[in-house]
Amino acid sequence: MQVRPISNTPRPRFQVVRRALLFILRWTFIAIGAATAASVLFVHLYRVNESIYDPSLFAIGVGGLFSMACGIMLMMLTRNRGLNHDLRRARARCEQLADFTWELKEAEARATSLLDAQGDVIVRRDGEDRITYANDAYCALANRTREALMGTRQVLPVARQGRVDVQPDGTRIHDQEIETPAGVRWLSWRDVVVWDVAKDQAEVQSVGRDVTGRIEAERALADARDAAEAASDAKSRFLAVVSHEIRTPLNGILGMTDLLLDTPLTPEQTTYVTAAKSSGETLLSLIEDVLDFSKIEAGRLELETEPFSLVTLVEEAVELLAPRAQAKGLDIACDVDERLSGFVLGDAARLRQVLLNLAGNAIKFTERGGVSVVAMPGAGPDRVAIEVHDTGIGIAPEHQARIFDEFEQADGGERRQFGGTGLGLAISKRIVERMGGAIAVDSTPGRGSTFRIDVALPAATGHGAPEFAAPDLRGMSALVVAPDNAGTPLLVRRLRRWSANAESADAGVAAALLADRAWDALLVDFAVGEETATVFAGMAGDSVPRRIVLIAPQDRSRLGALKEAGFTGYLIKPVRAASLKTRLTDADDVFDTSHAALDESPHAQPAAAGARKSLAILVAEDNEINVLLTRALLTRLGHLPTVVGGGEAALGAWRDARNAGAPFDLVLMDLHMPGLDGLEAARHIRAEEAEASAAPTPIVALTANAFPEDREACLAAGMDDFLVKPLDRDRLAAVLAPLEGAPSIAA
Repeated sequence: MQVRPISNTPRPRFQVVRRALLFILRWTFIAIGAATAASVLFVHLYRVNESIYDPSLFAIGVGGLFSMACGIMLMMLTRNRGLNHDLRRARARCEQLADFTWELKEAEARATSLLDAQGDVIVRRDGEDRITYANDAYCALANRTREALMGTRQVLPVARQGRVDVQPDGTRIHDQEIETPAGVRWLSWRDVVVWDVAKDQAEVQSVGRDVTGRIEAERALADARDAAEAASDAKSRFLAVVSHEIRTPLNGILGMTDLLLDTPLTPEQTTYVTAAKSSGETLLSLIEDVLDFSKIEAGRLELETEPFSLVTLVEEAVELLAPRAQAKGLDIACDVDERLSGFVLGDAARLRQVLLNLAGNAIKFTERGGVSVVAMPGAGPDRVAIEVHDTGIGIAPEHQARIFDEFEQADGGERRQFGGTGLGLAISKRIVERMGGAIAVDSTPGRGSTFRIDVALPAATGHGAPEFAAPDLRGMSALVVAPDNAGTPLLVRRLRRWSANAESADAGVAAALLADRAWDALLVDFAVGEETATVFAGMAGDSVPRRIVLIAPQDRSRLGALKEAGFTGYLIKPVRAASLKTRLTDADDVFDTSHAALDESPHAQPAAAGARKSLAILVAEDNEINVLLTRALLTRLGHLPTVVGGGEAALGAWRDARNAGAPFDLVLMDLHMPGLDGLEAARHIRAEEAEASAAPTPIVALTANAFPEDREACLAAGMDDFLVKPLDRDRLAAVLAPLEGAPSIAA
């Protein structure tokens, strides 16, 4: 810090006072001298001529001169006092100005020393871009002295100009790569306009900070990110290619096992084929989990927002899992609260995936009892809560915190016992979180588990009336006869929400209730046993107008006997809300025994298939195993397949058939084929149809990929539907069903 000097020079106060005294004394002596001279003159005149001397006049004259001298002295003293006051005030002001000047010089020196000492590069230029100031850092960077830089237009050698940003106040911020003797450095400049009072002109002050470390870190981060993205892309491409190459033969294996199960087999052969099919399905599920998890890890999980029916989604998911549950002797049921909107907005496919995983796990880890799926209003507006409850082995508290981690299933022993990769819950958790929700578990070992998800599913407007409207069963009494299983409480709860007076009981208690009270409806679960169910139908007789039996799909062969026993209708478990409503509100006898003659094998072909219209179908497939499977399925369904091995061949066959006047009724197009792929072939077909104003030929994609983006790509190319390999006969038949009753395209 600069020290202020102390001066020993005395201040000139005595000099000022002395001048005033001399001034006063001079005029006083003049007055006294004048009085003395007058006295001498009067005395002299008196001596010369006494007659003209007047003593009185003499005294008056002398007194007047003395008075005048005193007045002059008083006036001078007063004036001198005023002058002294002004002088003291001026002197104090001068001292203040001297202090201010010293402080300003000290501040300027301190600021200059700070600017010179700091590490930032500072330079100031005038309107003609000449340097008016440069600190030590700038001089060192320019490798020149400050004196040499002053007044020059010296600029640092710029190797590269970085980003430039101009702020609202006019400040300009930009980066530059500077070449220096020490190497290349990055400087971040901040240019502001300042006013130089001394020069009365505006100047641009530039402050540069060395950000080489930051730039290098950003570059390293960008390089690492690019490398990670490239590795992720490579991994995704690798997984996609490998999974496709694995799934293609695996789909052939699964398809062939389906065909083999349709042939006459011994019980031992059936066991072996069924085991092979189960192993193949497990492997396919594992591949799908790995691909899903890979997409989630890469941040490429994209959710759709489309309207869908929540009731339909839940019921279809439960129906899809029902065969697995019923094969283990488990009951499975669902219930969707009518307070929820009929149509909601969200990603139906991903929500279905989560439900299938949770309910599938519940079936896997449950040996006795059942599984229930319940949808209800969530914790806030536009939120839906879905609970999946089972009576399985449960999860210990110490394991509940990590079951949503990758490759975890409560503990390794359970994974070895029940199988699986431990990816399902981790994937479900990521999906639910992406949907703006949360997933939790409440479990007691030995008693079961309840998984609850809460997701945002706002109501979809503009889709008309909901698919299902709850009936008003006020005044109806209903007795449910069933064992203690998962579906009975949900069935009773639903009836009570519909204002019915519903009760449930096992067979022993229900007999007494049926005899003591009048009932409007009797619902008997076939799980109590056929003999017991027949007894209840006979006990109820005509006194109960609606006598309904609840059966599993594999019990359809007993429908004829059940009708003869006195039942007026039946429901297939798991029970759909719409079907229950119809059975309870329809006055007609709706008992349908048309399924009684069906083969007990789940793979049996419907007898009515031969009566359907035979379709001419073009199949574009390059894999021989898939060709064999597709041809066999279509032939067994009564259709005429024409098989080609690529996109060009498919396009040529389609043109030939159209030109011959016998166009194909359907094109089954594999997406991945050498040469012209399925998407391009579909685009060519649609373009030629539009040019000729011809009726469009239905095109259905065949692919091993079940991702939403694959479906969107197919629809964007002009395809009408989407089938995932391995081809399932029921799904294939469902796609062909609308065409079997439609007129020919050539008509």
